[in-house]
Amino acid sequence: MLRSAGVRFIVVGVLALLMFIPLGLVSDVIQERARYSETTMRDISREWGGAQLLSGPLIVVPVTEDVTYDRKREAVDPITGRTLRDEKNFIVYEHYEETVTERRPPIYLYPDRFDLNVSTRSQTRHRGIFAVPVYTADVGLDFNFDFKLAEEALSGDEVADWESAELRIHLKENRALRGEAVLSAGEARFQLEPIPHAEEGATGIVSRLGDPREIEEMSLALSMNGAQHFGAAAVGRLSRMTLESDWPDPSFFGSFLPDASTITEEGFSATWTVPHLARSLPQVSRETPEHAARKIATMQVRYLTPNDFYQKAWRAARYGILFIALTFLTILLLDRTNERPAHPVQYLMVGLAQSVFVLLMVAYAEQIGFTAAYALASGATIGLLGMFGATALKLGRRAWLLVAMLIAVYVVLFFILRSADYALLAGASLAFVALALTMWLTRNEDWGGATTPRLWRFRKPPEGPAQQVT
Repeated sequence: MLRSAGVRFIVVGVLALLMFIPLGLVSDVIQERARYSETTMRDISREWGGAQLLSGPLIVVPVTEDVTYDRKREAVDPITGRTLRDEKNFIVYEHYEETVTERRPPIYLYPDRFDLNVSTRSQTRHRGIFAVPVYTADVGLDFNFDFKLAEEALSGDEVADWESAELRIHLKENRALRGEAVLSAGEARFQLEPIPHAEEGATGIVSRLGDPREIEEMSLALSMNGAQHFGAAAVGRLSRMTLESDWPDPSFFGSFLPDASTITEEGFSATWTVPHLARSLPQVSRETPEHAARKIATMQVRYLTPNDFYQKAWRAARYGILFIALTFLTILLLDRTNERPAHPVQYLMVGLAQSVFVLLMVAYAEQIGFTAAYALASGATIGLLGMFGATALKLGRRAWLLVAMLIAVYVVLFFILRSADYALLAGASLAFVALALTMWLTRNEDWGGATTPRLWRFRKPPEGPAQQVT
């Protein structure tokens, strides 16, 4: 084979591409661990109470209407009780009117003013090596209703059954409730019950109010467990929500973002104000608006876990081919003057060591956190490759150049993993600088080179006259 620089460069490039295989396997391992972590987090979150989304209060008023029907029935002799028949022995029918009270679609009424005050206290639950943030929320609601809107929603001879009116608060999970829930209006208190499971898709609490038209102001206080995120639907004609928490890493999302928020290391606070014109929900309706409210009118906050090292490790595996290629290129440039060039197997061992770095980082990060794990894994990898370059590759003092390049590469990788916003910029710039430096250092290279029986030699051919074999 040719011992030219051009052939060596091409072969080393092919070896770098082969590193996609171990990096792909490493990515699969990382994703499997990430799925296991997510499953554990979902299990703990579900057992604690799960993600909470509150919607309501909602007044539900049954509606009836008296309808008169013209019916017919068999005529009966009032004396004998026998069915009457005509001269042809056919049954005689008589017409009569019957008035029936029938149910009509109920009236659904959202509050005119809706104030929600939430305070959450967070804690961390552990299962094995995984930690899951959860919270306990104290929720206070103050609201009132414009019942004239409900009366205007009636049509024809419909009658609202105000004595059977209900107040409903819909929750994501009833089992998350803790302590006593208190619904009051002034000095009066109302009994609360869970919404029956027979009602499809309905979970939450309900109270029979009697006739609520004389009630001006109502309030509800309750406590609940939750995990991952908390939210509420902006159901009032004017909705205001204030949320305070000791969690330092919130992420706001939903249909409406907060008007103002303050985030510190001790926690955060946020306020929302949503007028009815900003949400596409009817104030009064004849069909349930709950599904729409929970979909298009939410104010939510996510309780983030900032050290998502599985995502960082997966990105490290994605960028791994770039850093392996840079290491191969560095060895190739430092190795140009060696009598015994590095063998392809040695390049493969260098690439495998850098692939194992990602696994080391994940394994240690699960125990000691991302930053310490990265420092430990990168330090071990740089030390191993530096020693390998000095001894196996016979780079001598040039091994320090290899170590310096590796330190620079892993420092850049660390900042890439810490900041996803600038990852592409840093990676592209590093690749360009590496290519430009290679082009400069090899500007006088004789890519054709001399010919020799082997591209990578482990020993010189014997010198002197050939020995005759008898």
